[in-house]
Amino acid sequence: MATNAKPFVWYELTTTDTSAALAFYGKVFGWDARDSGLPGMKYLLLSAASVELGGMLSFADVGCDTAIPPFWLGYIGSDDVDKDAARVKAAGGKVHSEPADIPGIGRFAVVADPHGASFVLFRGAATDHEPATAPPYTNGHIGWRELHAGNGEEAFAFYSEMFGWTKAETMDMGPLGIYQIYAINGESAGGMMTKMADTPAPMWLYYVCVDDIDAAVTRAKDAGGKQLLETHEVPGGMWISQFLDPQGAMFAMVGPRR
Repeated sequence: MATNAKPFVWYELTTTDTSAALAFYGKVFGWDARDSGLPGMKYLLLSAASVELGGMLSFADVGCDTAIPPFWLGYIGSDDVDKDAARVKAAGGKVHSEPADIPGIGRFAVVADPHGASFVLFRGAATDHEPATAPPYTNGHIGWRELHAGNGEEAFAFYSEMFGWTKAETMDMGPLGIYQIYAINGESAGGMMTKMADTPAPMWLYYVCVDDIDAAVTRAKDAGGKQLLETHEVPGGMWISQFLDPQGAMFAMVGPRR
C-alpha cells in the first residue's frame, strides 16, 4: 500500500461541443476557461474563482468514438505512471492509453479498474506544473467523488491498495446496498457503492460544490441540463442532485438548501 495516499488532482470533460459546454457550465457554476496553448489541439483550462480545476476538449481532438456520450474523467496523482499502470493491469484492470508524456506538463495513462470504471494516472513534470487545488468543499469546485462500482467491496480493495485510500463511515442503504465513504490522507473524499442494476456500466461521478442547491438546480435546468435525480438530503445536512449536461455528460452537485 502506498505510504502517502494519492488524491484526485484534475478533472477533464471530453465533449462534442466545447463552446456549448463551456457556456452551460459557466452559467451553472460560474466557470471560466482559457486556452492551454498545447500544440495541435484545443484544450481549455477550466477555473472557478481563478483556481484551475480541470480541462475540456472535444472528441475530434482525441479521436474518440463519437458513438459514446460525452464524459468526465478524474486524474489521480501518481509517483510513477508507468509502474502504476502496470499495477492496474496486474490487479485485473485495463490500460486504455499507454503511459505518455505531455511536453512540459507531465506524464499520464488512461486506465480502468477491474470492473471497468475509467480514470487517469498523472504525474506532473515539475512541482510548479502540479495542478492547483482549492480547499475542500469550495464553491464551484469538485468536492465529492463517487464510484458506482461493479462490486463495492472489491472496488475499495483495489483503490486502497493502489492509492492508499482508507475507509471512513459506512452507511447501510437497505436494498440499495452499502455506501462506503473513503478517506484520502485522513479526509473524507467520496463514496463507493455497487452500482444499481439500471446503471449501464461502472463509472465515477463527480459532484461540484454549490452554495445554494436549489438555485444551482434551477440554473442547470434553465441552461438545458436534464435532472436525473431529484434534489434530496444526504447525511451531514447537505443536498445533492444529478444531471446530464446538454451534450450528455453526467455530473452532480452538492450543497446546502437555503
